Amino acid sequence: MPAQLDTHRKGFPQLPFALLGILLIILFVAGGASRADAAGQIVVRATAWIILIVAILSGMRPDFTRYRPIAYSMLAMIGLLVVQLVPLPPGLWQTLPGRDVFAQAAIVSGQDQPWRPLSIVPDLTLNALASLIVPLTVLVLVAALKPHERSWLPGLLIVLSLTAALIGLVEFAGRGFDNPLINRSQWRVSGNFANRNHYALLLAMGCIIAPVWAVSSRVISKSRLPIALLLTILFSLTLLASGSRAGILTLSFALLLALAIVRQPIWQMLSRGPRWVMPAAISGVVATIVLIGLLSMWSGRAVSIDRALTLDAGQDFRAQALPTVWGMLRTYFPVGSGFGSFEPLFRMAEPFELLKRTYFNHAHNDFMEILIDGGIPAAVILVGAIGWWAAASVRAWRAGTQAMLPRLGSSLLLLVLIASVFDYPARTPTMMAMIVIAATWLCSVETVGSRQALPDNGRDL
Repeated sequence: MPAQLDTHRKGFPQLPFALLGILLIILFVAGGASRADAAGQIVVRATAWIILIVAILSGMRPDFTRYRPIAYSMLAMIGLLVVQLVPLPPGLWQTLPGRDVFAQAAIVSGQDQPWRPLSIVPDLTLNALASLIVPLTVLVLVAALKPHERSWLPGLLIVLSLTAALIGLVEFAGRGFDNPLINRSQWRVSGNFANRNHYALLLAMGCIIAPVWAVSSRVISKSRLPIALLLTILFSLTLLASGSRAGILTLSFALLLALAIVRQPIWQMLSRGPRWVMPAAISGVVATIVLIGLLSMWSGRAVSIDRALTLDAGQDFRAQALPTVWGMLRTYFPVGSGFGSFEPLFRMAEPFELLKRTYFNHAHNDFMEILIDGGIPAAVILVGAIGWWAAASVRAWRAGTQAMLPRLGSSLLLLVLIASVFDYPARTPTMMAMIVIAATWLCSVETVGSRQALPDNGRDL
């Protein structure tokens, strides 16, 4: 009888999953902006702190054994930010690259050189440090989940992604969507994000999560396959309507990766039929998406494709600002200028011909901006994280179909890496959470050999 009761309890979410669900919902509502002054930052960080305190007081015991690479990377990043905030003696501080103009300011004003931290804009570096409470809380909660609860995460993310897509469709229909918690244009198709590129990345992620959700139980649910197909089409079309040029690239990779992950399970399901069924099914899916995309272009609805076709590299402000960004990298390397300092320092280096009514808030290449902000120490952390992703991804793709979740995690992280070449998605709280969840899925490849990462009792995700 006790065993039966324990089995029954497994069907209900425990406190860690409930807290994680609440946090993800809040993030999808208020966590789509990266600006420090966005009202949503207060909401998501306060929620993360409250949930973390509740988790500690409840006696929650997360198991970080399998998630050590994530924990080590996060601790290293926290440590680097703390070091950047430690005041340095004037003699040492003035030897750092790029500090001459600030040292001259003290001389001109007749002041003694004060002790100053490595970060040139310490309040923004402190903001960057405060932002890490979100991924830290997500990691703690995921590490405390039961195995069957971890298998529910793809379904939860699909529901949230679908909600975001529906918001985008409302905007696409001409009905404005005003979210006071996020600094965004009311009449731009960007869903619950301030940046349409970040919104497009979320939809591209959904194009991978949905097919995996449909086939990742031991007994494939045939009713979920058409749902996953419809979701993939919906996410793809909403992405095309967002106007994100980078989204076209991430969508292309997402569809290819999704096909690579689910090909074998679907082939096994269709193997009882004629040989032409599998190629016909794949061709039908691809043809449907291409046809609807062409119809969208013909009707003027595929804004992303239209913007890509009309792109003039000579008039693209990001391309024009690239020499200045490279100059900033040379100025502050190898110690960096401090995380969060890019925007005010770019205004110092911005040439007159680039002045305009809007401002350049980020380098729009997060790898380059990380090097500007953190120098060699940040580069070491970044290379270590990417190296772990590459090694774990190789193991995931070499494993059998039981490594479906690790492959999903690897694919989602690849999309983030691709998007980071053109933008800064990892700086928004929502994407921070998505990155941590994807990384935990990839970490589970270490246990694939001893036990399956997915439930083996026929339960669906």
